[in-house]
Amino acid sequence: TIAGLIWENWQQGRHKAVWVSVGSDLKYDARRDLDDVGAKCVQVHPLNKLPYSKLDSKAIGIKNGVIFVTYSSLIASSERGRSRLQQLVQWCGHEFDGLIVFDECHKAKNLIPDAGSQPTRTGKAVLEIQEKLPEARVVYCSATGASEPRNLGYMVRLGLWGDGTSFQDFPQFLGALEKGGVGALELVAMDMKARGMYVCRTLSYKGADFDTVEAPLEERMTNMYGKAAEFWADLRLELLSAGEISGEEKGVSNQIWRLYWSSHQRFFRHMCMSAKVPAVVKLAKEALAENKCVVIGLQSTGEARTEEAVTKYGVEMEDFVSGPRELLLKLVEENYPLPPKPDTFQQGEEKVTEIQRKRHSAQDVSFKGRVRKVAKMEDVSDDDSGDYSPSESSDHESSESDEEFHMCQICNSEEEKSLLLNCSGCSLRVHPSCLTPPWTGMLTDDWSCYSCKKIEGQEMEHDANVADFSKRYDSAVERKLKILDVIRSLDLPNNPLDDIIDQLGGPDKVAEITGRRGMLIRTSDGKGVIYQARNAKEVSMEMINMHEKQQFMDDKKLIAIISEAGSAGVSLHADRRAKNQRRRVHVTLELPWSADRAIQQFGRTHRSNQTSAPQYRLLFTNLGGEKRFASIVAKRLESLGALTQGDRRAGPSLSAFNYDSTYGKKALTMVYRGIMEQVCILSVIFQQFPLFFMPYTPF
Repeated sequence: TIAGLIWENWQQGRHKAVWVSVGSDLKYDARRDLDDVGAKCVQVHPLNKLPYSKLDSKAIGIKNGVIFVTYSSLIASSERGRSRLQQLVQWCGHEFDGLIVFDECHKAKNLIPDAGSQPTRTGKAVLEIQEKLPEARVVYCSATGASEPRNLGYMVRLGLWGDGTSFQDFPQFLGALEKGGVGALELVAMDMKARGMYVCRTLSYKGADFDTVEAPLEERMTNMYGKAAEFWADLRLELLSAGEISGEEKGVSNQIWRLYWSSHQRFFRHMCMSAKVPAVVKLAKEALAENKCVVIGLQSTGEARTEEAVTKYGVEMEDFVSGPRELLLKLVEENYPLPPKPDTFQQGEEKVTEIQRKRHSAQDVSFKGRVRKVAKMEDVSDDDSGDYSPSESSDHESSESDEEFHMCQICNSEEEKSLLLNCSGCSLRVHPSCLTPPWTGMLTDDWSCYSCKKIEGQEMEHDANVADFSKRYDSAVERKLKILDVIRSLDLPNNPLDDIIDQLGGPDKVAEITGRRGMLIRTSDGKGVIYQARNAKEVSMEMINMHEKQQFMDDKKLIAIISEAGSAGVSLHADRRAKNQRRRVHVTLELPWSADRAIQQFGRTHRSNQTSAPQYRLLFTNLGGEKRFASIVAKRLESLGALTQGDRRAGPSLSAFNYDSTYGKKALTMVYRGIMEQVCILSVIFQQFPLFFMPYTPF
C-alpha cells in the first residue's frame, strides 16, 4: 500500500517522499515493495548512512526519491547540534506537498502520556515535522495505531479536533471518548471510515488456528516457585528489620521498596516464562515432526543480566546464567540497608592529635627558668670567645630544680612547683583553691583538670558508641552475606532464551531475531558455556537479524525466536516467494505488556501472499498471577479492535481471561466482603447466585 501511494504521487509529479519506519533493516523491504509495484526508477536513500549536511548539496546530490528514516534517526542530532529533522525539513522545503508516511506509527503513541509522565521525544518529533510541513500529504500506517484513545494524539491531520470540529482541542476530544467507553471508540472508527479518511483492511483469519495451551508447573518447578515465594516473604521482613536498625531516611526507604516490588514483579514473570520452557520445547519438536516450522515469540531476552554475569564471572561459566538469581543478587548487593560505617582509625587519630595540640598550646611558665635563660643569653653575648658549655648549664639547672617556681594560670601569682596542681592532659598549672569548685583531693602525678576529665568522659562515651556502631555494622554485613549465600543456594531456572536454544539444537538450528549483541552457547565437550558475539566474521552486527531471518526463510533453520526489539516489521510468514513455505506454528512464550505489541508480534507470521495461515499457540501456566496479567492484555485487545476496526470483537480474542467485567467485579466484591466479615466465601456466593448450587434433576 505504501509503495503504491508513493508511486501514485510520483506519477503526479511529486518526486520527493519521506518514509519513516521502525528499523533500518526495513529499507530492503521498502525497495522490494517499490519494485513489486513497478517503481524501480524511484531511489530509496537511507538517511542514517548520510552525513548531516544538506541532502541536495553537490556533496550528497539527492534531488528526488524516497528518504528512508527510522524513528530513532528522526530524533538524532550531530555534535554541532544539527538534527535529522531539520535536515529533512530543509530538503523538503516549506512548500513541500509530497508524501510523508509514518509506517508503524504506533511508535509515536506516547505524545499524550498518562498523568505524571512526560511526552516521548519520538512523539514530539512526529508532531513537529507535521507542523513544519503544513502542505505535506500525511499517511499514518500501523496495524495498531492506537490501543487507547490517548494514543491518537499525534494524528493531528485527521481533523477530529481543532477548528471547525466539535472539539476545541485534543484533551476535550479525549475526555469525550473516555466517558463514552468502548462504544465511543467504535463510533469514531466508523465515522472515519465513512468520511474516507480511514482504511482498515484485515487479512482473513480463515485457516488460522488460535489455541490457548495451559502448561502446568512440573514438580521441580513447583518446588522452585514455592521456595522462591517464601524467600521473597522473608526478604521483605529482613529489609524492614534492617531499615529500622540502619535508621534510613524516608526517601531512601521509599526508593528501596520501589526497587523491591519492581524486582519482585520481574522475578516472578521470569519464573512464569521458565515454567513454560518444557512445553515450548515439546510443541516445537511436535511441529517439526509434522513437517512444520516454528516461530517462538517473547519480549525480554535477559541480556542485561547475562552481561552483568559475564562481567563478574568471565566469558566461561559452568552453566547458563539464571536471570532470577542475578536479579536477586543485584537487589540485595546494591540496596540492602546498612548502618553508617564507623571509621575508628581516623577518629582515633583525630583524638590523639587533639590532645597533643592541647599539650603543646598549654602555657608552662617558670619565673626562674626565664631569668636563667636571659642570664644565659647575656653570658653568651658578652663572652668574646663565644664558647658555650651545655654540661655546665645542665648542672646549674639541676642544682636549682628544687627551688623552681611556676605561675598559676588562673590567678597569675608565682608559686612553688610542688604547691601547684599539674594537669596530665593539658599541662595546666593552678592552685587547688583557684579551681571552681576548689580541689580538695590528693595531689597525684596523673591528676586531670575538670575540662580534661570532661573530655576524657566524652572520649570514653564516643569510644563506646563507635564500638556499638562497629558491632551493628558488622552484624548487618554478616546478615547481608548470609542472604547472598541463601540466594546462591536457591535452585532457580536459567535464562529461558538460552535454555530454549540449547534444548532445540543450538544456534546452528535456531534463528535468533532479537536485539541482544551476545549469547551464551554450550561448549563442544558439553561441560560448560561460553559467551560470544551473535554475529559471525562474515556478518556485521547491524545485519545479523536480517541474516538470521534469511536463514529461516531459506529453509536452512526451521525454528526462529523473535523479540519485540529485533522483529519489528519483519516478515516470517509462509511467503510464496520464499523457499520455506512450511506452515508456521507461532508459540507465544511471553505476552507483551500492551495489546498493540501482541498484535504486532502475531503479525510477523500472518501476512499477505502466504501459502498457509499460521497456528497460534498462546501458552499460560496454571498460576493465577499470570492469568491476571493476561486479563489486562485481553481488555486492551478489545479496545484496540474497537478503535481500529469499529468492532471490539475484531482480531484474536482473549475474552476468557478478561476479569475486568461485571462478573469479575462482583467476584472481587464478594472476596472483599468475605475477608471483612470473616465469613465463608461459598456462603456469600450462594446468597448472590442460589441457582448455581441447586442440585441437578434429570428430566
